[in-house]
Amino acid sequence: MQNKLKKTYKFALRTSLYITIFLTLLSSVFLYALDSVNVLYITLFALLTYIFSFTIIQYRVERFIYKRVKKIYDDLTLLESSSLRKQPITTDMATLTEEIDKYAKDKKLEIETLKVREEYRKEFLGNVSHELKTPLFTVQGYLLTLIDGAIDDKKVSEKYLNRANKGLERLIYIVKDLDMITKLEVGDLRLNIETFDIVELVESVFDLLEMKAAKKKITLTFDMDYDTPIFVTADKERIQQVLSNLVVNSIKYGREKGTTEVSIENLIKNKVIVRVTDNGEGISRENLTRLFERFFRVDKSGSRKEGGSGLGLSIVKHIIEAHDEKIYVESELGVGSEFSFTLEKTE
Repeated sequence: MQNKLKKTYKFALRTSLYITIFLTLLSSVFLYALDSVNVLYITLFALLTYIFSFTIIQYRVERFIYKRVKKIYDDLTLLESSSLRKQPITTDMATLTEEIDKYAKDKKLEIETLKVREEYRKEFLGNVSHELKTPLFTVQGYLLTLIDGAIDDKKVSEKYLNRANKGLERLIYIVKDLDMITKLEVGDLRLNIETFDIVELVESVFDLLEMKAAKKKITLTFDMDYDTPIFVTADKERIQQVLSNLVVNSIKYGREKGTTEVSIENLIKNKVIVRVTDNGEGISRENLTRLFERFFRVDKSGSRKEGGSGLGLSIVKHIIEAHDEKIYVESELGVGSEFSFTLEKTE
């Protein structure tokens, strides 16, 4: 590409040639009329004319294009284009066209990204507002009722205070989850990496959620008997949180008398994959892509009855990614769902 002749040179060479031919013919006719034709003089005249024309034309064309191209660069610089200032201004139109085309594509991508972020921001603020106002208004309603005189009735006041307390607990739950996900996103949450038995951890999660599962007659089980420990390296507390969120979701959206099954398999030499599978209602394909978004709910009405902050799966994803691991989801509507994530295995 560099070896090709600049277009301005091509223009100057051709234009100089045309001028030289014209002036040489004109001078030859003039000398012929004076009967003093000299081939040497005519050749020298043609050569000097060609050199002079080329020099003047090339200089003028370069200056002409440079001034206009510089104005384009200056205008683009006003739009905060840093990339165009990394190299000297060129008068080659092909290079300039490439640079402007790249600049336009970058700006288009930037604008599209900003639009997506703006939509996400609006949706996020709307979701936060909706999630917070429900328990706030509930607490406010109970407190106002008590202030209006219900506090004198011991039975009613105790009942309303307990309900107000539940509303406050939900608010605290949402705020804690928001605080955690913010720390995870900015990388401000430090992981306490240690070696532990993942089988034992799953059993402890089963014990914690046994009563919750029993209310829907859901069985929490392993896919097989794990007689020997499987040691992994990770933040034990955070992985317990991941498992708890996934199992709670499987109970929440599981069918009555259903099953939540956990399996632990060797993936590669130093990796294991933990699968949490249920035979619940499943998730539609269009919802799978948004499943890990903050406050996104597959079934908005049903999930609100079950409680939760709407941040569980988003926190799960961030915790797994903070470990430099992967999380996967497979689901079929009416059949069930499987969430799986990888962990580093300890030999």
